[in-house]
Amino acid sequence: MQIHKLSDVQSKNIGTGTRVWQFAVILPDAVIGSDCNICAHTLIENDVILGDRVTVKSGVYIWDGITIGDDVFIGPNVTFTNDKYPRSKQYPAEFLRTAILCGASIGANATILPGVILGEGCTIGAGAVVTKNVKAHTIVVGNPAKEISKVE
Repeated sequence: MQIHKLSDVQSKNIGTGTRVWQFAVILPDAVIGSDCNICAHTLIENDVILGDRVTVKSGVYIWDGITIGDDVFIGPNVTFTNDKYPRSKQYPAEFLRTAILCGASIGANATILPGVILGEGCTIGAGAVVTKNVKAHTIVVGNPAKEISKVE
């Protein structure tokens, strides 16, 4: 495990071979697998699970209620949300659960709304806004994201 001295890593649940770069914040109850790459300027909250060999590029915040499977790529500035009706200082009893299944790839600046499942091996195009579940091994693009083809 390699943790940059300018990061704030509070979790002890980080697998071997994982690298955490400067200005990353990882809260105490987060679980992160082995051989992950957590880039600079990222945040991972408490109720988050990352599998093995996950890449989280810069500018990504992973909020409570999100589970990410093995071998997932999360591009720069991908936006996750966990509350469909956010209001200042008003929190739901429980945040919606979002699951990113094994082998999924999310392009830069995509937005993932809460409570969706991104299927195994799917690809989310850069800038897409995902409002509903994405089938395994499909490519979606646009706003709202629509299926355009299968992953080869």
